[in-house]
Amino acid sequence: MTKVFAHRGFSGCYPENTMLAFEKAIELGADGLETDVHLTKDGQVVMIHDESPYRTTGDKGLVMDYTLEELRKFDASYKDRFGDKFSNNPIPTLREYFELVSRHDGFMTNIEVKTDRILYKGIEEAVLELIDEFSLRDRIIISSFNHHTVKRFKELAPDIKCGFLVGDWIINVGSYTKSQGIECIHPPYYQLTDELHPEIKNAGREINTWTVNEEADIKRMIDLGVDCIIGDYPDRALRALGRTK
Repeated sequence: MTKVFAHRGFSGCYPENTMLAFEKAIELGADGLETDVHLTKDGQVVMIHDESPYRTTGDKGLVMDYTLEELRKFDASYKDRFGDKFSNNPIPTLREYFELVSRHDGFMTNIEVKTDRILYKGIEEAVLELIDEFSLRDRIIISSFNHHTVKRFKELAPDIKCGFLVGDWIINVGSYTKSQGIECIHPPYYQLTDELHPEIKNAGREINTWTVNEEADIKRMIDLGVDCIIGDYPDRALRALGRTK
């Protein structure tokens, strides 16, 4: 059965990567969610997509230039999109998120480690330490566009499922991923062509595809039998699967 992960939480209807969006994904009945992590100036793991908080909070600079205490003063309610409909949503920490999901048996988390532009020293160890503190190894998928990061994480924790995020049209991506000992491939849905999809499946790799929002694309992914649909509107995918009205 194809799983449904909420992209940055239930981000189609709530401010992305906030505790509100995470809670709504759980309430909806999603199988899990996809989120992003960066390191603060004082080495704390926080959940935000961009290297800068500007798009979602309106505050300039880089996440890595602020301490956690400073970042927590920002409102991540994405006012340019939602206006004042939602307010007072601080940038969450990974610890805060784990405190939430550890109370919900079976709920999965795909953590994208955002090292494709900034190489945060020690981020793999910091994320793993929190995973182990909450005993969540069997409920985590680690992914990144930086495949060196994924490999480092796999070396640190061979039992945690990992995935290569891909955006380019890599030739023989299935066999490449298999050769590196990585279980999953995370391609954009439009790359799952009649040529690429069987190459990945023949390599025995799991397909977790993003960001699938339109009903026709959701249906095609279900028909292909992908392992996981990651989308901003998890309600649409759940409905297409007959798991909600």
